[in-house]
Amino acid sequence: MLQPLFSCVMLATICFSPPLKAASSETTAIEIFIRDDVYEDYQKFVAGRDVLTITEFHSPFMRRDVADMVLLQQALALGGFQRNFVYLPGKVNFRNTKMLQNGELLLSFDTYWLSDAKALADKVLISQPVIKKGQYLAGIYTSPNNQKVLRLKELADLRELTAVSTPKWRTDWQTMSALPLKKLVREDEWLSQARMVHMQWVDFMLMPFVNSKDGLYQLEQIQLKQVPKVAVLLDDSRHFVVSKHHPAGAEAYAALQLGLAELEKNGRIQQLYRQAGFLVEPGRYKVLNQQADNSH
Repeated sequence: MLQPLFSCVMLATICFSPPLKAASSETTAIEIFIRDDVYEDYQKFVAGRDVLTITEFHSPFMRRDVADMVLLQQALALGGFQRNFVYLPGKVNFRNTKMLQNGELLLSFDTYWLSDAKALADKVLISQPVIKKGQYLAGIYTSPNNQKVLRLKELADLRELTAVSTPKWRTDWQTMSALPLKKLVREDEWLSQARMVHMQWVDFMLMPFVNSKDGLYQLEQIQLKQVPKVAVLLDDSRHFVVSKHHPAGAEAYAALQLGLAELEKNGRIQQLYRQAGFLVEPGRYKVLNQQADNSH
C-alpha cells in the first residue's frame, strides 16, 4: 500500500519541480567526499538510473550506507533542494567530520549516531531520526573460516572471543565494551577493521545486516560471514547532519527536514531500510545484549 503513495509524491516532485540534476549552470556543484567502497556499491545499485525515481531497493549492492545515500537525495529533492552534487570517492572516514565542522562539507551522506551528532551540535544541524532508537540491530560478522564464531549462540560464548571497533563511534564502542569479550581491539578505520577480521587477527566485528541470502559480505579480497540467528542491539537513533557553516547549510537542512517528514508519513523510510535488508522483523534474531539487559 505504501509504494503507490510514494510514487505519486515522487511523480509530482519530478513533474512539477526542477529535479536535483537540473541546477542552473550558474550554480556551483557541491562536492561530497565519500568512502570509495560505498560509492562503488552505490553506482552498481543505481546503474545509470535517476536516483530520484527509484522505489525498489532489493539488490545485492544495497547496504545501509547506500540506502542512506538514496534516502538523502530523495528527501532533499522532495523538500525542494535543487543543487547538483559531485562525488569525490576516496579513503575518507573521520576527515569528513572535520570538514563538516568547518563548513568545507555541506552534509554527510552517511548517517550519524545521535550520540556522535550531539557532540558536534555547535557545528552541525541534526535531522529528525531516520532509524529510531531500538530499531538498529547489528549482525556479528567473522571470517567464513572462523568456525568458533560461526557456532556462537549465547552471550556467554563471547567470553572466548576478540572483537574490533573504535571509540570514535560512541554507540558502537559503548555497546561492545559492555559485552563479555576476551578483548576489544581499537582500530579507527572501518576497512582496516574488516581486514583484521578477514585475516582472523580478531574474531569479529559488528556490521549492519546486508542483503545477502548466504550472509556473505565481500569487498575486493575481504570476505566476511554473518553469524546466523544472533544480533546485537545498538540502542541509539541515526540522523543526517548538515554543516551550520556551509553557505548552503540552512537551505539544505530545511529541505531535508521537509522531505524526510514526507517520506516518514508515507512509510517509505522504513520500507527502504527493510528492502535493503537492514531493518529486520522483530523476533527474527536472538538479541544477545538485550538478554543481558533483561536479566537485571
